[in-house]
Amino acid sequence: MDVVALQEKISRIDGVEAARVVAGNGHIDEVHVLARQNKAPKQLVRDVQSLGHALFGISIDRRVVSVVQLSDAALGSGDRPALVDVAETLEGSQAEITVTLRWKERLLVGQSTGAAASATRWRLVAEATLEAVRQSIHSDIGLGVSSVDIPSLGSRRIAISQIVMVTDASERMLIGSAYVEDEESRAVVRSALDALNRLLPDLKTP
Repeated sequence: MDVVALQEKISRIDGVEAARVVAGNGHIDEVHVLARQNKAPKQLVRDVQSLGHALFGISIDRRVVSVVQLSDAALGSGDRPALVDVAETLEGSQAEITVTLRWKERLLVGQSTGAAASATRWRLVAEATLEAVRQSIHSDIGLGVSSVDIPSLGSRRIAISQIVMVTDASERMLIGSAYVEDEESRAVVRSALDALNRLLPDLKTP
């Protein structure tokens, strides 16, 4: 059993800020989860169980999963941007997506415009997310949306964003995911941020 990989995947569940897995003799003894308050603790436990079964083929007893939740106010001042709002404006055949993030007490607003078609909506949401992030990272770092999709994983739908990051030295593909809990657009934003979250503290301008 790859405990490190399981721990890393749990930490990428929507709403989870950090996770720690304790295992011995091939069994999961403890799973500790630090999360936001955007979903019920029981749902977080079910997400952990579903992830373990779908990706690792293991059964995790709900009784060994402990969840501690903190408010967005307590977590939002950290090194990860927090989603505030996603808005869509339609004008004829064009759609404008506006994504608002909060990062280090600063509001970042990104916008993208394109055809008002269901086939392009998720990409527009991801592009608006990156436009918001660009306002607080070094200008010599390029970010682009490679692909966005919302497939089904078992009985759940999950948003997956593939983001490309370009610097003078390299081109790097990044993958992020988030369960669809309410609106698809919010899950897309969280998946794009998930792809970047572990790098953003080093990319942020002073």
